[in-house]
Amino acid sequence: MKTKYLKLAAPLTLAAILAGACGSSDTPSSNTAAAASQSTTTMRSGASADPTATKAADLRAGLTSLLQEHVYLAGITTGTAIQGADFKVPAAVLDENSVALSKAIASAYGAPAGEQFLALWRKHINMFVEYTTGAATNDAAMKAKAKADLDGYRADFGAFLASANPNLTKDAVATELTPHVATLTAAIDAQAAKDPSATAKLQDAAEHMPHTAGVLAGAIAKQFPDKFPG
Repeated sequence: MKTKYLKLAAPLTLAAILAGACGSSDTPSSNTAAAASQSTTTMRSGASADPTATKAADLRAGLTSLLQEHVYLAGITTGTAIQGADFKVPAAVLDENSVALSKAIASAYGAPAGEQFLALWRKHINMFVEYTTGAATNDAAMKAKAKADLDGYRADFGAFLASANPNLTKDAVATELTPHVATLTAAIDAQAAKDPSATAKLQDAAEHMPHTAGVLAGAIAKQFPDKFPG
């Protein structure tokens, strides 16, 4: 993967990222969207990895950056939507993160794989949107369907990665994504309930991402040891 997409992120400022998006009873303003945009800019322009670090370590750091960014931007988008504000701008910033992830995948596996990844990734975001709608409207059936769809997505995504990397299995990837679905839906439920624990729950969701990044980076480095030594 090209280092263009795999820079080490600067530390996230949670107050800026989550203001108006999690557990607040105030009506969000354009500040929420601005925070989303500022967060992404910070991520993209964060300090480069330690020059003494290995390329494999840089890979892991870059994937951690993008995956944690995904969680926080998703939380901004769902929180804004639940509060009844226009979430188009934060959703667009979230999609920029999806495109960045797809380019990282493409740089390792080629453009067709990047496009397939992007379609799958956007699909799972739409499933979280459906879950958010169900949570906001107290529609238990909609939430249950979205959760079932997300479980199906885990299997589909596992099959996709297993087909690209012999060091990954469909079931292992699907299992790895289980906490992602569980923690992010828990954060969405807290947002809908205006529970002040929403911020902490979103942090929990983000804290799982380094593990996911480690699994993916480890498998990629093992598959391409010449490109990612160390």
